[in-house]
Amino acid sequence: MKDLNTPIWQLTVAELVELLDSGKKDSNDQLTVTKGEKKEYVYGISGLAKILGCSKNHAGRLKNSGLLDGAIIQNGRKIIVDKEKALELFNKKNS
Repeated sequence: MKDLNTPIWQLTVAELVELLDSGKKDSNDQLTVTKGEKKEYVYGISGLAKILGCSKNHAGRLKNSGLLDGAIIQNGRKIIVDKEKALELFNKKNS
């Protein structure tokens, strides 16, 4: 491409394709980074029990103990648990 200030309507097809392809390469690099940062959540005491492999009663006791406070968001009766963070905190307790 000759000049970055060239209006789009003055570009040839080859220059436009080259410009679009260079943009794709940059966006693919950014997509791989953001896909790795996606968090998984489970909901409620039953979701917490499922990821920890214990009963709902024991999961409730663990939540109330404060051990997993960094991984739990609670608003009223709604409970959202960051799956990765909960497992990390649970492993710290067991080590």
